[in-house]
Amino acid sequence: MTFTEPRTLGRTGLSVGRLGLGAGYGAPAAAFEKAFERGCNYFYWTSRKSGMREAIRSICGRGQRDNLVVAVQSYARSAALMEISLARALKSLAIDHADVFLLGWHNKAPAQRLIDRALDMKRRGMVRFIGMSGHQRPLFPRMAATGDFDLFHIRYNAAHRGAATEAFPHLGDAGVVSYTATRWGHLLNPKKMPPGEKPPSSTDCYRFVLSQPGIHACLCGPRDMAQMDAALKTLDSPPMDDDEQARMRTIGDHVHRQRSFF
Repeated sequence: MTFTEPRTLGRTGLSVGRLGLGAGYGAPAAAFEKAFERGCNYFYWTSRKSGMREAIRSICGRGQRDNLVVAVQSYARSAALMEISLARALKSLAIDHADVFLLGWHNKAPAQRLIDRALDMKRRGMVRFIGMSGHQRPLFPRMAATGDFDLFHIRYNAAHRGAATEAFPHLGDAGVVSYTATRWGHLLNPKKMPPGEKPPSSTDCYRFVLSQPGIHACLCGPRDMAQMDAALKTLDSPPMDDDEQARMRTIGDHVHRQRSFF
């Protein structure tokens, strides 16, 4: 078994490659197009400078729009500004709808006005599915129970594994996309390792995440072609065995005991 086979993103019915792609880290368009050819079709767009914009335009220009899953996130806390941000993203990417619209970084229940506007944008065809991201794991099951959200972006890595028990089993048929597989690079840093332990590779981090059955896709954020190539090695690798996962948990626990951002 490898990670080359796509998975269905929960009840959305969208078929997504196991590695999703984040826009905001600097990789050129050629890197995103190369990943798309390998089956990485979940493109998480942000407004920061990125080759993803050019890649999306190029892929759609080749008649591949239906094979691309474009996710757009807004951090706006105003319903009007939230819709404006989506409209700007669609114009920038030269597409008429987003496949996924995310209410971004909510650590308590989003205001009802935001949910209502998102659902209205869905009814009007600006988006196909509604999601949410945040860092408070107990919030996701509560939001899933409302039926308003089709998927969630949830942090999960070797140092932050709580979602495996606090979130994933309680989301019903909602889709799950994970992020921060390398814990902002901490899991790759030799200075943060347990004594005598070598740091895992980025591929190891993605393999660890994707070996968690509750996750449909794992985001990566490459800065250049070399980092994209390293991430793509994951697709040809098997899920981690028990010994490999135990090593990653040991490293993750050590990293977690150090100062956290959250």
